[in-house]
Amino acid sequence: MAPGSTRPTSRDVAQAAGVSQAAVSLVLGDKWRGRVSEATAERVREAARDLGYRPNLAARNLRLGRTRTVLLVVPALTTEFFAGVYTGAARVAADHGFGVVLYPSPEGIGPARDPFASAQAALDGVIASSMAADALTAIRGDQLPLVMLDSDPEGSLGAATVNLDIADGIRQVTEHLLGLGHRHFLHLAADVASWTFEVRAHELATRIGAIPGTSVRTTRAPISIEGALAAAEAALSAPGPRPTALVCDDDKLAAGAYKAARRLGLRIPDDISVTGLDDLALATALDPELTTVRLDAELFGEHGMRALLAVLEGRTPEPGDIPVELVVRGSTAPPSSS
Repeated sequence: MAPGSTRPTSRDVAQAAGVSQAAVSLVLGDKWRGRVSEATAERVREAARDLGYRPNLAARNLRLGRTRTVLLVVPALTTEFFAGVYTGAARVAADHGFGVVLYPSPEGIGPARDPFASAQAALDGVIASSMAADALTAIRGDQLPLVMLDSDPEGSLGAATVNLDIADGIRQVTEHLLGLGHRHFLHLAADVASWTFEVRAHELATRIGAIPGTSVRTTRAPISIEGALAAAEAALSAPGPRPTALVCDDDKLAAGAYKAARRLGLRIPDDISVTGLDDLALATALDPELTTVRLDAELFGEHGMRALLAVLEGRTPEPGDIPVELVVRGSTAPPSSS
């Protein structure tokens, strides 16, 4: 920082990074590609972070005709997953001089009011979860660039889509359970009309249906522990052979399934194996700890923000789904021989 200065300047950043002020302006104005190297850009961003440098956004926005503000629309914040999405998006946004406004759809899914007056004029773009897609009606207009998360690439409303590889996550779950010897499954499905949950159901049915001698039943539940408890208890009490493995669309549903199993006197994993999907903090609070698919929420948010920045710059976002990982814990085991 310059002597006597109380606030770092672009010159201070340039000196710390060993570059010119012009290079600092290019990097922090997100105009550096093709002009400076990736290594130089990262050095400038790191120097700016270390110094606590913040550019004069008001002046820059007047020059660019932008607000450099993005809206992140998600379902109601009932789990930490979407908080992680926000954290990742905000981190990338900050590196490029953008701010992120978080807007949870009040009902989780379905129409929502305009979050603030004249949103279209106040925003440069929107990132939205498909589960909150209807909330876009009042704010998107025809002009706002939009990136969809967890959305069908073939029918997405957005200029780009960013997805986790949910199908591969279900593949890993089914291969794990089939490898343990399970043949009769119960799918505790989220009662939400959303592409991401349709993928889970289709992939599970396809994978299990390809193996002779297997079966899968589906019961639906709202994404709540009490809703999952009621649905799982009814399904596990139904006449006929009891499934030996319960595949849940997310960890909160799995927590409800745990309660249902214990209410029915079933031991996990001795009498029934249970899997989830998300790897929330809840997964390791359960006893036994839950076998589940880890979804990197922060990386998801980062990719979403990078995709929107690419759309704003007229570039094509990086293709490919984000990998996911099965985490095997104590809730799965070979089926009992009894």
